[in-house]
Amino acid sequence: MRLISHALAALSGLVAAGAAAAQDLPVVRPVDGAMGFQPAATKIAEDLQWLDHTILVIITAITIFVTALLIWVMIRYNAKRNPKPATFTHNSPLEVAWTIVPIVILVFIGSVSLPVLFEEQEIPVADITIKATGQQWYWDYDYVDEGISFSSMMVDGSTKVDSLPDDQPMGKPQVLDDIAVMKLEALGYTKEDFLLATDNPLVIPVGKVIVMQVTASAVIHSWKMPAFGVMQDGVPGRLAHLWFKADKEGVYYGQCSELCGKSHAYMPITVKVVSEAAYAEWLAKTKTAALGKTAPLTVASN
Repeated sequence: MRLISHALAALSGLVAAGAAAAQDLPVVRPVDGAMGFQPAATKIAEDLQWLDHTILVIITAITIFVTALLIWVMIRYNAKRNPKPATFTHNSPLEVAWTIVPIVILVFIGSVSLPVLFEEQEIPVADITIKATGQQWYWDYDYVDEGISFSSMMVDGSTKVDSLPDDQPMGKPQVLDDIAVMKLEALGYTKEDFLLATDNPLVIPVGKVIVMQVTASAVIHSWKMPAFGVMQDGVPGRLAHLWFKADKEGVYYGQCSELCGKSHAYMPITVKVVSEAAYAEWLAKTKTAALGKTAPLTVASN
Protein backbone atom coordinates (compact mmCIF):
# COMPACT_ATOMS: atom_id res chain seq x y z
CA MET A 1 0.00 0.00 0.00
CA ARG A 2 1.31 3.43 -0.86
CA LEU A 3 2.23 5.26 2.34
CA ILE A 4 2.54 8.73 0.88
CA SER A 5 -0.47 10.27 -0.79
CA HIS A 6 -0.43 13.12 -3.29
CA ALA A 7 -1.30 15.45 -0.42
CA LEU A 8 1.86 14.48 1.46
CA ALA A 9 3.99 14.50 -1.67
CA ALA A 10 4.53 18.26 -1.42
CA LEU A 11 5.87 17.82 2.12
CA SER A 12 8.30 15.19 0.95
CA GLY A 13 9.48 17.50 -1.82
CA LEU A 14 10.17 20.30 0.61
CA VAL A 15 12.21 17.95 2.80
CA ALA A 16 14.31 16.88 -0.20
CA ALA A 17 14.78 20.48 -1.30
CA GLY A 18 15.86 21.35 2.22
CA ALA A 19 18.54 18.68 2.07
CA ALA A 20 19.91 20.07 -1.17
CA ALA A 21 19.85 23.69 -0.02
CA ALA A 22 21.45 22.93 3.33
CA GLN A 23 24.34 21.08 1.74
CA ASP A 24 24.71 23.55 -1.12
CA LEU A 25 24.74 20.75 -3.67
CA PRO A 26 26.22 21.46 -7.11
CA VAL A 27 23.68 21.41 -9.93
CA VAL A 28 24.31 19.59 -13.21
CA ARG A 29 21.89 20.72 -15.90
CA PRO A 30 21.80 21.04 -19.71
CA VAL A 31 23.47 24.21 -21.01
CA ASP A 32 22.01 26.12 -23.96
CA GLY A 33 24.31 26.07 -26.97
CA ALA A 34 26.83 23.72 -25.38
CA MET A 35 28.10 20.50 -26.95
CA GLY A 36 29.31 17.25 -25.45
CA PHE A 37 28.28 15.20 -22.46
CA GLN A 38 27.21 16.30 -19.02
CA PRO A 39 29.92 15.75 -16.36
CA ALA A 40 29.96 12.07 -15.47
CA ALA A 41 28.73 11.24 -11.96
CA THR A 42 29.13 7.45 -12.18
CA LYS A 43 31.77 5.03 -13.44
CA ILE A 44 29.27 3.82 -16.05
CA ALA A 45 29.00 7.35 -17.47
CA GLU A 46 32.78 7.77 -17.41
CA ASP A 47 33.28 4.52 -19.32
CA LEU A 48 30.57 5.41 -21.86
CA GLN A 49 32.09 8.82 -22.49
CA TRP A 50 35.58 7.32 -22.84
CA LEU A 51 34.22 4.76 -25.32
CA ASP A 52 32.46 7.47 -27.32
CA HIS A 53 35.62 9.58 -27.52
CA THR A 54 37.75 6.57 -28.46
CA ILE A 55 35.43 5.56 -31.30
CA LEU A 56 35.20 9.21 -32.42
CA VAL A 57 38.99 9.31 -32.78
CA ILE A 58 38.95 6.09 -34.80
CA ILE A 59 36.17 7.10 -37.20
CA THR A 60 37.68 10.59 -37.61
CA ALA A 61 41.02 9.08 -38.59
CA ILE A 62 39.30 6.71 -41.04
CA THR A 63 37.27 9.53 -42.57
CA ILE A 64 40.32 11.74 -43.03
CA PHE A 65 42.35 8.89 -44.53
CA VAL A 66 39.61 7.83 -47.00
CA THR A 67 38.88 11.43 -48.01
CA ALA A 68 42.57 12.16 -48.59
CA LEU A 69 42.93 8.92 -50.58
CA LEU A 70 39.96 9.80 -52.79
CA ILE A 71 41.31 13.30 -53.46
CA TRP A 72 44.78 11.91 -54.25
CA VAL A 73 43.33 9.32 -56.67
CA MET A 74 41.18 11.94 -58.42
CA ILE A 75 44.19 14.20 -58.93
CA ARG A 76 46.86 11.62 -59.66
CA TYR A 77 44.86 9.24 -61.85
CA ASN A 78 42.40 11.42 -63.76
CA ALA A 79 42.07 11.04 -67.54
CA LYS A 80 44.02 14.24 -68.26
CA ARG A 81 47.11 13.08 -66.40
CA ASN A 82 46.71 9.44 -67.46
CA PRO A 83 45.46 9.34 -71.05
CA LYS A 84 46.47 5.70 -71.25
CA PRO A 85 44.78 3.80 -68.38
CA ALA A 86 46.53 0.99 -66.50
CA THR A 87 45.67 -2.57 -67.46
CA PHE A 88 46.18 -4.44 -64.19
CA THR A 89 43.11 -6.14 -62.66
CA HIS A 90 44.07 -6.60 -59.01
CA ASN A 91 46.71 -6.16 -56.35
CA SER A 92 46.81 -9.04 -53.89
CA PRO A 93 48.82 -7.36 -51.09
CA LEU A 94 46.54 -4.33 -51.20
CA GLU A 95 43.39 -6.45 -51.14
CA VAL A 96 44.69 -8.45 -48.17
CA ALA A 97 45.54 -5.22 -46.36
CA TRP A 98 42.14 -3.58 -46.84
CA THR A 99 40.49 -6.77 -45.59
CA ILE A 100 42.68 -7.36 -42.53
CA VAL A 101 42.94 -3.75 -41.33
CA PRO A 102 39.14 -3.21 -41.00
CA ILE A 103 38.86 -6.56 -39.20
CA VAL A 104 41.53 -5.50 -36.71
CA ILE A 105 39.76 -2.17 -36.15
CA LEU A 106 36.39 -3.86 -35.59
CA VAL A 107 37.90 -6.40 -33.20
CA PHE A 108 39.47 -3.58 -31.20
CA ILE A 109 36.19 -1.65 -31.05
CA GLY A 110 34.38 -4.79 -29.93
CA SER A 111 36.99 -5.55 -27.28
CA VAL A 112 36.52 -2.15 -25.64
CA SER A 113 32.75 -1.94 -26.20
CA LEU A 114 31.63 -5.28 -24.74
CA PRO A 115 33.04 -4.68 -21.23
CA VAL A 116 31.14 -1.38 -21.05
CA LEU A 117 27.95 -3.11 -22.22
CA PHE A 118 28.35 -5.93 -19.70
CA GLU A 119 29.00 -3.39 -16.95
CA GLU A 120 25.53 -1.95 -17.51
CA GLN A 121 23.73 -5.23 -18.08
CA GLU A 122 25.11 -7.18 -15.11
CA ILE A 123 22.99 -5.91 -12.22
CA PRO A 124 24.88 -6.02 -8.88
CA VAL A 125 23.40 -6.55 -5.43
CA ALA A 126 21.49 -3.40 -4.52
CA ASP A 127 22.06 -1.23 -1.49
CA ILE A 128 18.78 0.52 -2.33
CA THR A 129 16.05 -0.71 -4.69
CA ILE A 130 13.67 1.84 -6.19
CA LYS A 131 10.75 1.14 -8.50
CA ALA A 132 10.05 3.86 -11.09
CA THR A 133 6.65 3.77 -12.78
CA GLY A 134 5.99 6.06 -15.72
CA GLN A 135 2.59 7.72 -15.65
CA GLN A 136 0.97 10.26 -17.97
CA TRP A 137 3.00 12.45 -17.43
CA TYR A 138 5.02 12.06 -14.27
CA TRP A 139 6.93 9.39 -12.35
CA ASP A 140 5.92 7.34 -9.33
CA TYR A 141 8.75 6.17 -7.09
CA ASP A 142 8.62 3.31 -4.59
CA TYR A 143 11.51 2.70 -2.20
CA VAL A 144 10.93 -1.04 -2.14
CA ASP A 145 12.75 -1.90 1.08
CA GLU A 146 11.62 1.20 2.97
CA GLY A 147 7.89 1.00 2.22
CA ILE A 148 7.59 4.61 1.08
CA SER A 149 6.39 5.97 -2.24
CA PHE A 150 5.49 9.27 -3.87
CA SER A 151 4.80 10.94 -7.20
CA SER A 152 7.31 13.27 -8.85
CA MET A 153 5.84 15.98 -11.08
CA MET A 154 7.34 18.89 -12.95
CA VAL A 155 7.29 22.24 -11.17
CA ASP A 156 5.06 24.26 -13.49
CA GLY A 157 3.63 27.76 -13.77
CA SER A 158 0.09 29.07 -14.02
CA THR A 159 -0.17 28.01 -17.69
CA LYS A 160 -0.69 24.26 -17.75
CA VAL A 161 -0.95 22.05 -20.80
CA ASP A 162 -3.80 20.02 -19.35
CA SER A 163 -5.86 23.14 -18.63
CA LEU A 164 -6.22 24.07 -22.29
CA PRO A 165 -9.45 23.47 -24.23
CA ASP A 166 -10.06 20.15 -25.96
CA ASP A 167 -9.70 21.80 -29.38
CA GLN A 168 -6.00 22.38 -28.57
CA PRO A 169 -4.95 18.80 -27.81
CA MET A 170 -1.24 19.40 -28.27
CA GLY A 171 -1.22 22.22 -25.75
CA LYS A 172 1.16 25.17 -25.52
CA PRO A 173 4.62 25.47 -24.05
CA GLN A 174 4.91 26.05 -20.32
CA VAL A 175 5.56 29.67 -19.38
CA LEU A 176 8.15 30.79 -16.84
CA ASP A 177 5.84 33.14 -14.98
CA ASP A 178 5.81 34.49 -11.43
CA ILE A 179 3.91 31.43 -10.23
CA ALA A 180 6.58 29.11 -11.59
CA VAL A 181 9.41 31.16 -10.07
CA MET A 182 7.64 31.19 -6.71
CA LYS A 183 7.19 27.40 -6.76
CA LEU A 184 10.79 26.82 -7.81
CA GLU A 185 12.21 29.06 -5.10
CA ALA A 186 9.94 27.50 -2.46
CA LEU A 187 11.46 24.10 -3.29
CA GLY A 188 15.04 25.34 -3.29
CA TYR A 189 15.48 25.68 -7.06
CA THR A 190 16.24 28.64 -9.31
CA LYS A 191 14.52 29.78 -12.49
CA GLU A 192 17.28 28.05 -14.51
CA ASP A 193 15.77 24.76 -13.31
CA PHE A 194 12.41 25.46 -14.98
CA LEU A 195 11.12 22.46 -16.97
CA LEU A 196 13.79 20.32 -15.27
CA ALA A 197 12.88 20.43 -11.58
CA THR A 198 10.26 18.25 -9.92
CA ASP A 199 8.29 18.79 -6.73
CA ASN A 200 9.45 15.48 -5.23
CA PRO A 201 12.90 14.51 -6.48
CA LEU A 202 14.46 11.10 -6.12
CA VAL A 203 16.85 11.30 -3.16
CA ILE A 204 19.73 8.81 -2.91
CA PRO A 205 22.96 8.56 -0.90
CA VAL A 206 26.35 9.00 -2.54
CA GLY A 207 28.46 5.90 -3.11
CA LYS A 208 25.63 3.37 -2.84
CA VAL A 209 24.50 0.87 -5.48
CA ILE A 210 21.03 1.88 -6.65
CA VAL A 211 18.96 -0.63 -8.63
CA MET A 212 16.00 0.86 -10.47
CA GLN A 213 13.01 -1.26 -11.45
CA VAL A 214 11.45 0.55 -14.39
CA THR A 215 7.93 0.03 -15.69
CA ALA A 216 4.94 2.06 -16.91
CA SER A 217 1.20 2.09 -16.42
CA ALA A 218 -0.33 2.94 -19.80
CA VAL A 219 2.21 3.73 -22.53
CA ILE A 220 5.95 3.27 -22.94
CA HIS A 221 8.15 5.78 -21.10
CA SER A 222 11.92 5.86 -20.63
CA TRP A 223 13.88 6.70 -17.48
CA LYS A 224 17.06 8.47 -18.57
CA MET A 225 19.76 10.20 -16.53
CA PRO A 226 22.60 11.44 -18.80
CA ALA A 227 25.07 12.21 -16.00
CA PHE A 228 24.70 8.62 -14.75
CA GLY A 229 24.98 7.06 -18.22
CA VAL A 230 21.73 5.09 -17.86
CA MET A 231 18.48 4.83 -19.80
CA GLN A 232 15.79 2.16 -19.61
CA ASP A 233 12.38 1.94 -21.30
CA GLY A 234 9.44 1.37 -19.02
CA VAL A 235 6.95 -0.94 -20.76
CA PRO A 236 3.47 -1.60 -19.31
CA GLY A 237 3.28 -5.11 -17.89
CA ARG A 238 7.05 -5.56 -17.79
CA LEU A 239 9.70 -4.84 -15.17
CA ALA A 240 13.13 -3.81 -16.47
CA HIS A 241 16.22 -3.01 -14.44
CA LEU A 242 19.13 -0.58 -14.48
CA TRP A 243 21.74 0.30 -11.89
CA PHE A 244 24.18 3.02 -11.01
CA LYS A 245 26.37 4.24 -8.17
CA ALA A 246 26.65 8.01 -7.98
CA ASP A 247 30.13 9.08 -6.89
CA LYS A 248 29.45 12.81 -6.61
CA GLU A 249 26.88 14.68 -4.57
CA GLY A 250 24.69 17.05 -6.52
CA VAL A 251 21.39 17.71 -8.26
CA TYR A 252 21.02 15.92 -11.58
CA TYR A 253 18.36 16.20 -14.26
CA GLY A 254 17.00 13.77 -16.82
CA GLN A 255 13.95 13.39 -19.03
CA CYS A 256 11.53 10.78 -20.25
CA SER A 257 13.21 9.73 -23.49
CA GLU A 258 10.43 7.77 -25.19
CA LEU A 259 7.74 9.72 -27.06
CA CYS A 260 4.72 9.13 -24.82
CA GLY A 261 2.06 11.68 -25.66
CA LYS A 262 1.21 15.36 -25.63
CA SER A 263 2.98 16.14 -22.35
CA HIS A 264 6.10 14.11 -23.09
CA ALA A 265 8.19 17.29 -23.00
CA TYR A 266 7.00 17.99 -19.46
CA MET A 267 8.05 14.76 -17.76
CA PRO A 268 11.44 15.55 -16.20
CA ILE A 269 13.46 13.51 -13.73
CA THR A 270 15.26 15.05 -10.77
CA VAL A 271 17.76 13.10 -8.68
CA LYS A 272 19.46 14.55 -5.61
CA VAL A 273 22.59 12.73 -4.48
CA VAL A 274 23.31 13.57 -0.85
CA SER A 275 25.55 12.34 1.94
CA GLU A 276 24.60 9.20 3.85
CA ALA A 277 23.73 11.28 6.91
CA ALA A 278 21.49 13.61 4.91
CA TYR A 279 19.82 10.65 3.21
CA ALA A 280 19.14 8.93 6.55
CA GLU A 281 17.60 12.15 7.88
CA TRP A 282 15.49 12.62 4.75
CA LEU A 283 14.34 9.01 4.97
CA ALA A 284 13.33 9.35 8.60
CA LYS A 285 11.40 12.56 7.98
CA THR A 286 9.68 11.09 4.94
CA LYS A 287 8.53 8.09 6.96
CA THR A 288 7.35 10.44 9.71
CA ALA A 289 5.37 12.45 7.17
CA ALA A 290 3.82 9.23 5.88
CA LEU A 291 2.49 8.53 9.37
CA GLY A 292 0.86 11.95 9.51
CA LYS A 293 3.23 13.36 12.11
CA THR A 294 4.90 16.74 12.08
CA ALA A 295 8.47 16.77 10.80
CA PRO A 296 10.99 19.60 10.27
CA LEU A 297 11.48 20.66 6.67
CA THR A 298 15.25 21.09 6.72
CA VAL A 299 18.18 18.72 6.79
CA ALA A 300 21.28 19.76 8.64
CA SER A 301 24.45 19.92 6.59
CA ASN A 302 27.43 17.78 7.50
